[in-house]
Amino acid sequence: MVEEQFAYGRSFIHKLDPKIRIIASIVLSFATALCDNLYLAMIYSFISIFLILMAGLNTIDVVKRLKPLFWFLLMIWIILPLTFEGDILYRFYGFKITGQGVVLCIKITIKSISILFLFTALIATMTVASLGNGLHRIHVPDKMVFLVLMTYRYISVIEQEYKRLLRAAKFRGFNPGTNLHSYKTFAYLAGMLFVRASLRAQRVHQAMLCRGFNQKFHTLDDYPPNRLNSIFLMGICGASASLVILEMIWVEI
Repeated sequence: MVEEQFAYGRSFIHKLDPKIRIIASIVLSFATALCDNLYLAMIYSFISIFLILMAGLNTIDVVKRLKPLFWFLLMIWIILPLTFEGDILYRFYGFKITGQGVVLCIKITIKSISILFLFTALIATMTVASLGNGLHRIHVPDKMVFLVLMTYRYISVIEQEYKRLLRAAKFRGFNPGTNLHSYKTFAYLAGMLFVRASLRAQRVHQAMLCRGFNQKFHTLDDYPPNRLNSIFLMGICGASASLVILEMIWVEI
């Protein structure tokens, strides 16, 4: 199973209704992504950091989540300052670094990290079952909800299946390398993996039907109406709307 590192806690964020957290994360992430003002982008980053602190998450573990984002941002910083039109800040062996390109890179970096922190604080702090519950209650189609749940459940299963196939190949003398034989072997392994995954999916589907599966999402979790949920959602929506309006006024000025 994929580790749910931040899903268990006693913070205010952990106690919020999953539906409220999903809606809040969508609203705030859209507002952050559409922001084109550097100073307002920094405010969104402060909001996401504040949510991280509210969730009581370990700072080092949260920062480790930035590793997959690092390579994307590195490519942005390599390409944009050299290709974006604007005032030249520095010349280097025929290459021109523009001020507008650097500012754009800073905006993208701040917004990307803010959105990642935002989803870490609001979405990663719930179990996948709670996520499915929340998606169902905001009227996401049940097929999409089941797709999320089953994908989460069987990622590790397929990974284990691949490791078994690779181990069996190595027992038969397979030595991975950069040659045609290795490429063919990995292609055979990939094909066999898809075949076994398809057969497993059929068996699981038959087992679900035998247990009364009727394509409806059922949950034992109960989230009664809570004033704190409403206050939190209104605060997030109010802050997002205020910053969007402020940016519109800023542009007009």
